[in-house]
Amino acid sequence: MRILRGVMVSAIVVTALVTSAPMVAGESAEPAQPDVFTPVLIRPVASKTAPVSGDDGRFHVVYELRLTNAKAVPATIERVDVLDARDHTRVLRTLAGGELVAATVHLTSRPGPTTLAQDESRIVFIELAFDRRQDVPAALVHRFTGTGASGPAASVPSPISYLAAPYPLDGFQPPVLGSPLRGTGWVAVNGCCKNGGAHRSALQSVNGGLDNGQRFAVDWMRLDDLGRFVVGDPGVPKNWIGYGEPVFAVADGLVVSAGNDLDDQPPGRLPDPAAITLQTVDGNHIVLDVGRGFFVFYAHLKKGTVTVRRGDRVRAGQELGRLGNSGNTSAPHLHLQVMDSPSPLGSTGLPYVHRAFTLTGTIDAARWEAAPDQTGTWGNRGTFTPVRRSSDLPLDMHIIDWARIR
Repeated sequence: MRILRGVMVSAIVVTALVTSAPMVAGESAEPAQPDVFTPVLIRPVASKTAPVSGDDGRFHVVYELRLTNAKAVPATIERVDVLDARDHTRVLRTLAGGELVAATVHLTSRPGPTTLAQDESRIVFIELAFDRRQDVPAALVHRFTGTGASGPAASVPSPISYLAAPYPLDGFQPPVLGSPLRGTGWVAVNGCCKNGGAHRSALQSVNGGLDNGQRFAVDWMRLDDLGRFVVGDPGVPKNWIGYGEPVFAVADGLVVSAGNDLDDQPPGRLPDPAAITLQTVDGNHIVLDVGRGFFVFYAHLKKGTVTVRRGDRVRAGQELGRLGNSGNTSAPHLHLQVMDSPSPLGSTGLPYVHRAFTLTGTIDAARWEAAPDQTGTWGNRGTFTPVRRSSDLPLDMHIIDWARIR
């Protein structure tokens, strides 16, 4: 992990929407839709999501689909169309061919083939982007096209296509948060909104479910004025520019969890997986309940610097601790995410925005992925025209200056 991856249908072709929404008592009954045979089960991994305004001026929708072959006949995913649930002629995204293969993984997030044996599952990563908020539909639905069992008695694969997995997008507004850090040169590493990456692919089987609390997480690392993450021996935590920087509450909230007694890891590589547990993976950390069902998680803080404990109430802008390198990390950074429960691993990662910051540059993602380490100089701040942003989410590999306001 770097901080620290058109079909002719001649058999079963159905277009009825597969849904299990119950009828409310007293509601007028609509004509019943015919039942649809769906050998490949489809459902979103996340229980809820919402469009989020990125600092590129676009609105992003990010989620995953879990597909499971429920029949003995092998099934092959050939195409997934994302449609407006109210207008099935409006195709918002099509995944097919190499793009579908690249977006399809096992439940472990390892790349997986698009053919599923009986009871096998795959995850398909979906990213949508809209130029205007009014272009975002209230709900999505998905058309599966491929081969599989065409009926309960089928013994060989046949072409199949049907609609499934309705997914509302209007259940909540992303919370507006203050600044978790201060100063200039902060880089959003492993951020939104791309397929793959350490956070996007961090599916976890925890507490009897499968989810991703890190879906919109960011690893915040700092550059100095010369564009360096580290000066001197990179194996020494204090040589990293962001190390020891104060970390602040992004909103008023209640501390529901905190840890403060784990040593820093030596930078340069991730710790031995056998030495990491569910209790130590996050290092020294804080979870804040900020209301309305939103929880903010800070991870990898420096030992002995966490100033709060469970049950404390904090105010926006209050110092909570210092940036460190504890837990499952290869270089000092602040991991920040928003989720729908107090569990950093057993939760749904939710989108959020920050009240104010200035976009001051970018880092070339291809160079970052190819580089053996984070030494050297990075970014294009010398030629980039700064842009003030408000109520946006900083996107992957963008460099920002934090506002001095809450």
